[in-house]
Amino acid sequence: MDAADAKLLAERVAAGEVPPDELARALQVPPVTDLGFATVDNQRGARTGTSEIIYGAGKTKEQIAGIVTSMLEACQRRVLVTRLDGEKAAGVSELLAAAGIAMEYDPVARLGMVGDAKEPDGLGTVLVVCAGTSDLPVAEEAARTLEYLGNRVDRAYDVGVAGIHRLLACEKRIRDARVIVAVAGMEGALASVVAGLASCPVIAVPTSVGYGASLGGVAALLAMLNSCANGVSVVNIDNGFGAAYQASLINHMK
Repeated sequence: MDAADAKLLAERVAAGEVPPDELARALQVPPVTDLGFATVDNQRGARTGTSEIIYGAGKTKEQIAGIVTSMLEACQRRVLVTRLDGEKAAGVSELLAAAGIAMEYDPVARLGMVGDAKEPDGLGTVLVVCAGTSDLPVAEEAARTLEYLGNRVDRAYDVGVAGIHRLLACEKRIRDARVIVAVAGMEGALASVVAGLASCPVIAVPTSVGYGASLGGVAALLAMLNSCANGVSVVNIDNGFGAAYQASLINHMK
């Protein structure tokens, strides 16, 4: 259970909206659940603020469904599964549906989501910008993860430096953001330009979009690491989730 969910449950018990037994059950959850193929960390939410998130690549549909079910049984209200392809998502959804559990799937972001959406509780707006339409899967992974983590999200897509007037038209949105996630492949110049316009932290995400000499995103990664603009940090290639998590931590700092 996330720390915010635990606090909300305690407040609802104090207000008489739910019975004390529900809080007692949540507090009696074991630290881990051993499924044989996975050891689910039930206390990660209380310890770090965000419960365990499932990385779907490399796992079978049965393993993912088993982990999701275990997390829900451990009083987690919502579960996020990343890097989930369409075929596997259909299989996971079928297995969960048999247990009375519904999963929403976003084919662009390749995310599976179980449970109610979290109300935004971040202090500001996180702006996700991406250079081109080919970067959308990574940008949407970041945007949807940010929403899952309780952030208000603004999106500015296909605003790369090849038509820089498109980005300059977003200047007010850039100034108003509390954190910016900048997603780009090719030469990776977007993050430097955005950081030159922004007064907030910019988290750069290189993507594997580009022709041969882009080296699967290495060219964009090196360009972002060598940015001359201040306030730019860089995550791994195609790691929209990692950028979103970092941006969410910043947006929730008081």
